[in-house]
Amino acid sequence: QVQMLESGGGSVQAGGSLTLSCTASELPLDDYSMGWYRQTPGKEREGVSFLTRSGRNTGYADSVKGRFAISRDNAKNTLYLQMNNLKPEDTAMYYCAPCGVMETTTGRRCDPLFPSYWGRGTQVTVSS
Repeated sequence: QVQMLESGGGSVQAGGSLTLSCTASELPLDDYSMGWYRQTPGKEREGVSFLTRSGRNTGYADSVKGRFAISRDNAKNTLYLQMNNLKPEDTAMYYCAPCGVMETTTGRRCDPLFPSYWGRGTQVTVSS
């Protein structure tokens, strides 16, 4: 069964940087648009960023624009999330997933396609 594998989380001080990685066995990530999501206890999972299948388009939550960058290395079958200038409110468990891009009245978002593919996530903790 396909399962996403996230890594690269850790504990940093505000203003620091981390790079998250995501891969999956038996799932070519470049066959899909891919998204990064995050969740804190008691809250719903929220979309952070997405990269379209073509790799030509990206999307970011307003809260991370200008600080985070999503990318993909097809040769390594790995999705990345470069996170700079981290803030305490970025503290969360981060997940990646194949997603489908949706056009809405407020812009584009990428909704997860396969709920059974969720991995364990990687924890990011930012201290002030």
